Formats: sequence, structure tokens, C-alpha cells
Amino acid sequence: MEVLFVSPETVPFSKSGGLADVVGALSKALSKENVTVEVFMPLYPFIDKKGFREFDTVSGELLGSVFQAKLYKKSLSGVTYIALDHPYFSQRNGIYGDSSFTPYPDNAKRFYLFSLSALLYAEKRKFDIIHANDWATGIIPFLMKTRKMKARSVYTIHNLAYQGVFPKLDALSFGIPMDLSLFEGKTGRERLNLMKAGIEYADLVTTVSKTYSKEILTPEFGYGLEGTLKEREKDIVGITNGIDTDEWNPEKDKALRYKYSPSKLKGKEEMKKLVLGENGLEYSQNRPLIAMISRLAEQKGFSELLDGDDPLLEEILGEDVSLIVIGTGEKRFEEKLLELSEKYPNMKANIIFSQEESHKLEAAADFFLMPSRYEPCGLNQMYSERYGALPIAHKTGGLEDTIIDVRENPENGTGFLFEKMSRREILDAVRSAIKFYNDDRTGYLEAQKRGMLADFSWKKSAESYIESYSYILREEGKK
Repeated sequence: MEVLFVSPETVPFSKSGGLADVVGALSKALSKENVTVEVFMPLYPFIDKKGFREFDTVSGELLGSVFQAKLYKKSLSGVTYIALDHPYFSQRNGIYGDSSFTPYPDNAKRFYLFSLSALLYAEKRKFDIIHANDWATGIIPFLMKTRKMKARSVYTIHNLAYQGVFPKLDALSFGIPMDLSLFEGKTGRERLNLMKAGIEYADLVTTVSKTYSKEILTPEFGYGLEGTLKEREKDIVGITNGIDTDEWNPEKDKALRYKYSPSKLKGKEEMKKLVLGENGLEYSQNRPLIAMISRLAEQKGFSELLDGDDPLLEEILGEDVSLIVIGTGEKRFEEKLLELSEKYPNMKANIIFSQEESHKLEAAADFFLMPSRYEPCGLNQMYSERYGALPIAHKTGGLEDTIIDVRENPENGTGFLFEKMSRREILDAVRSAIKFYNDDRTGYLEAQKRGMLADFSWKKSAESYIESYSYILREEGKK
């Protein structure tokens, strides 16, 4: 089986969020299962070209003229990466914009050119499966139908909230048939919706967790596309993401001064002492350390934690706990966290993005607070369990699929889940976690070890994708 992933970002070359982690790890996992995998990606200026070699070109039409772009190739960990060299990408500083708050105004044209280029390349190679990801590649299943390609299309929704909505004029400039399925809104006010196009035309739609595949069928989580998704319900499969267990391994992690394992946890306590000291916080064996590593945004629950005259986070800091936050995002949240960090001696806010510091904090933490309003899958809760930090999280999406509540299931529990995004429920979960840590240290250690031993590898996910690929190929063979 030969599969072409098409993605605007992929580890280890480019990243703005979890999409890059998923594409990078899943492609490697599929390769280990004897699937021939190539990843088609843009060649951004910040990517080191070392090891890439130019091998081909593609040309097509956009805005009534012909474009031409170079293709570069590099193989790594059993996966071949195909990089598209075109000024739309090679002469831009960022992936989607110069910052996460300033998207490029011509993104529709940029990612149409990218998607078309991927298919022009795929037509030369004859892949079995073209696997598109999120809004930036949502036009691919539609183009595959109009070009009558034999390959089957899979479209993965990583986050339905970001749909790639643009003026109808952008679609007209592509020179493609104006199918109504590409648009949202009433006649005369239609807007191009790239994610809707992917959902409408893909042979199979996948989401990044089982629970999220059901949530998106509801008005609360469907973001206006729940009707379209409901019509395709039988073609939607939820496959929970894994994590890279080579990168996230406390026994071998190069970022950790002290290594540890489920059977030898001394190194974790040493990491706690080290990280607290580096952050100017006092160490106490009986005071748990709560970590947060997150994009600072409303989706991640920071309105619930920080808004109002009496912020919930202040009440949490009134408990006998230490709290360290790592992240960047909305300025109002950054400023409030820094303000609280100055006010409370048991808190430190680090407004940074750092993989090394994130690894260290996961290793040091006793608990990981993750009050996301919604979470298609989430990765940090799995990193945390792997590193022996019990998650405290909202019961939604992939969080529900990967965390077992200690209070409901003491024998198998690995963390704490709260049902509603309310001040009371978040605080109750945090207080329950602190009480568990102080009053039942044996139970805490058992839950910690269960999380560390849980199988979050990509192998299971890769096997589920292979099963899904095989299914749509069999269905095509029946026609």
C-alpha cells in the first residue's frame, strides 16, 4: 500500500501545532507497518535544506496563468518527504502568517496551489491513498474527483474550529467548477469553506479521537458543519492519536538531568526539586506541583481560570500547591499570568515556547491541569501520564478517551476528569487531586505507574488507519 500525506506542517521540519506532531509520528508508525509513506509539504525558508535534493518540477494553472515549482526530496526514519519550493512558501516567514494572529490574506490561493501541486505529483506516482489534513488541504478530495484520480481520499479533521473560510472570489480565481458543496452561507453571500469541501468529497473522514467523532455531530462542537457531518456520519471514523514514545520517554529523555521509570521513580522527585529551584519556587515533599503547558487561548480554558475580579486560578493558588505555567498566546492571558506570578510565591509563569523546558516540567510535575473547553484529541495529557503526572482535565474529546478518573475507577484510574466547564467543577477536581496526593500516597503512586505503563504508542493508531485505508480500497474494488 502506498500513501501520500499532504500537510502544511510536519515534524521535524515545520510546526505551529499538534497537526505537525501527528503527521510526523503517524507517517513513521505506518512505515514500520510496511506501508510506503511519503509526506508532501511546503519548503519554508526556515527549513534546513541539508539532505534535500531537487528531483522534479510541477506546473499548473492559477489566476489564469501557469505556475511552476521545484520539488525536493529527503528520506528520514523510513518516510520520504517531498518539499514544494514556490515563492508562496519559500518567501514567507511563517506557515499561515507572520504570527498566529496575522494570517496571510492570500492563504486560500497559497494552499490551493499547494494542494494542486501535491496532486500533480501524485498523478506521476500513482498512490493508493491521498491523505489530506485540516482546512489547508480540504480542497484535495474535490480536486481528486474533478480530475478523476483513481487513488482514494482520506480527510482528517484535527480541529473543526479552524475551517479555512474565504471570499467566494477566491474560489472563482482557482478556475474550478463552482460546486455549491464548496460553500457555506445563503445565495449571494456564499463563502468558500475548505474544510466543508474536504468533508463533502472525501471517501473517508477521520477525526483524532473516538469521542470527538461523535461530538462534532452536535451544534455545540460542530461549528456550523454539524449538518454536513451528520449526512456523512457513516463515513466518519474516530481514531485516537498516539504519541512519539521515543521522544517522550523519561528513561532516555536528553532534556532530563535525572532519568526515571515506573519501577525507579527517584529521578522524578529529583527533577521536581531541580525545576522548582530553577523557577524560584520552594520545594516540599508534601506540596504537589501542578503544571500547565499550553497555548494561552480561550479554547484551553484560560477564560475560566483568569477572567473576572476573583479569578479561579487565585483560589487554586490559595491551596498548598506549586504551579508552573509554560506557554504563549493571547496577550491578556499572558499579562494576567505574569501579574499572578508576581503576586503569588507558589507560582511561576514562563511566557515561552520551549520543547526542552516542556519536557523538564512534565518530568517534575505531580499533576497536569488541562481545562480545555474542547479537545479533539490532545497530546499533553498523554505526555503527562507517560511522565507520571496525573492529568486534571475536562471530560471532552480525546481527554475522555485517554484518562480514567481515579474517583470513578480507583483500580484503573490515571487522572481526574470534571464534567462541566464551571468554576466549581474545576476547583473540586483540583482539590480532589491534592487530597489524593496527601491522604493516599500509595494510591497516588499506583495511579502514577498505571499512567506511565499505558500504551500510547502510534502502533495501535497506525493499525486502525491501515484498516480504514484497506476498507475504502475494498469498497472501490466492488464498484
